[in-house]
Amino acid sequence: MLEYRAAGLYCPDGDFYIDPMRPVERAIVTHAHADHTRAGMQHYWCSREGLGITRQRIQTDAKVTPLDYGETIRMGAVSVSLHPAGHILGSAQVRIQGPDSVWVMSGDYKRGADPTCSNFEVLPCDVFITESTFALPVYQWQPTSEVVSDIYHWWQTNAEEGRPSVLFCYALGKSQRVLAHLCRHTQQPVWLHGAMTQLVQSYREAGVELLATRLVSDAEKNYRFERDLILAPPAAAGTTWMRRFPGHVSGFASGWMRIRGNRRRRGYDRGFVLSDHADWNELTTTIEATGAHRILVHHGRGEALVRYLQEQGRQAEIFKFAGHA
Repeated sequence: MLEYRAAGLYCPDGDFYIDPMRPVERAIVTHAHADHTRAGMQHYWCSREGLGITRQRIQTDAKVTPLDYGETIRMGAVSVSLHPAGHILGSAQVRIQGPDSVWVMSGDYKRGADPTCSNFEVLPCDVFITESTFALPVYQWQPTSEVVSDIYHWWQTNAEEGRPSVLFCYALGKSQRVLAHLCRHTQQPVWLHGAMTQLVQSYREAGVELLATRLVSDAEKNYRFERDLILAPPAAAGTTWMRRFPGHVSGFASGWMRIRGNRRRRGYDRGFVLSDHADWNELTTTIEATGAHRILVHHGRGEALVRYLQEQGRQAEIFKFAGHA
């Protein structure tokens, strides 16, 4: 049903690609992160929930057709529908039904409840293509509410010392998730790096409740941010922009912070384990819930997951590009 070609994951029976890496005529995109939604396609299909940020990502007048979750369309010889993946706003799994089987391409996904996007939907299928970003048993997550509570108390401790708190987190998905959960702790506005403002606004326009924010560049010249929380993308670390926050304490919110050495190597004062991807237990329970007899693993280091599934008697393999050894 699906195969890898030079431009990416292709469905011959439907003549479309999923998250193509090169310009193609017909592209179904699972979500608006830059490694999944790229400019240059002639026609895009995406979830209606993700239409705004998809448009923002491609920044062209290309044709984009939004689909409601669960809406079925015919593409060639197959029926296609999009279903919630729980990764970020508008993220989708792609369900493809042919005459003999059902395939589901998961895209990136997580299983925990998230106020910023629709929650993951388990889809029974014959073949399940799963991501494997954190496919090792060491990766197991705390509830988001507990992690954001830790972030809030870290911020308040730094504030009592008169030090700015700079939290690095990804501009699309993670920052909005932090802002949504912080609403439960405070009404104090948070400052944003300029790279985050349009994406935060897109979430607000989609009806997601977020904590009030201000743009760092709008602050008065000598303002010192001494009791404030500032959200910034990881790329801002080590840049001259950071001079705005003398005496700051830095943190990073990411699933990669589960490994303590990652925080030390990257030079952050504090790591918060917060991921928009499924952890090990969520990966294995999701695969079981789909009832799929064949599991294809991609987008990560899936060797451990494949070995575990094979030991459980399942047909599992790494989904590779054609000719990839």
